[in-house]
Amino acid sequence: MDEKRRLPLHHRPRGASAAEMTAPVRRRRTTRLWLPILALLLIGYSLLSTYSVDVRGRLDKLSHEAKASAAKAVAGGSKHKVPLEAHIMSKCPDARDALRQLILPAMQQVYDKVDFKLSYIGALDGDDGVKCKHGPDECMGNIIELCARELYPDPKISLGFVMCLTKDYQQIPERSLIEDCALEHAMDIKKLNECATRDDGGHGIDLLRSSVQHSGNLNVTISTTIRLNSEIYCIRNNGGWEYCPHGSSVNDLVLAVEKLAWQS
Repeated sequence: MDEKRRLPLHHRPRGASAAEMTAPVRRRRTTRLWLPILALLLIGYSLLSTYSVDVRGRLDKLSHEAKASAAKAVAGGSKHKVPLEAHIMSKCPDARDALRQLILPAMQQVYDKVDFKLSYIGALDGDDGVKCKHGPDECMGNIIELCARELYPDPKISLGFVMCLTKDYQQIPERSLIEDCALEHAMDIKKLNECATRDDGGHGIDLLRSSVQHSGNLNVTISTTIRLNSEIYCIRNNGGWEYCPHGSSVNDLVLAVEKLAWQS
């Protein structure tokens, strides 16, 4: 902002001599001096008014620019989403607890700020096989959940479907459970079945191998390992939380996501 200028309000009249200090002379000099004094006061008031208008204009401009900048920042922040990933096994009780206690309630608050992904833990077996800790049924459950994400990438649908399955994880992959959860989340059971069995099951196995390989490349072996912004955030293991330096509560995760989203 420009430096404030000095405003010329008025000048005091120079002192009169003793001979001029009679009453009539004072009245005549006072009458003459009021005209230039009044003119100076009017000029000063005019300059002050102009300055005030200029200040108000600058403040209004700054306010407008600040609002525009804030809106731009918000809009810019909404384009970048923070990576949030959970590595699970479909028939694991820790996966059920982690999704129910932390992931889902946090997602309800920061859905628009995260790029959410479910990945699966297992072991590659030869050139085209996969071994799952809880047996072939778990591998089939993993494939069905991966097909759900492929067909319905919106986490509000696919994550809801997985949550429905994990509530009764012991029954995975029973057809009745899958059909009930698909119906609950408006998913086409025929499309899920086609995805899982396409190419004699080759497509589903490829989805699972890719996901298991991804977890292996990151040295993730515990279900459930939660990663935020490509770093381990928290682990749910054997019925408890481990390695959660930023806290394991929903509020802790929400604050961590919002901080990262604000910084980006």
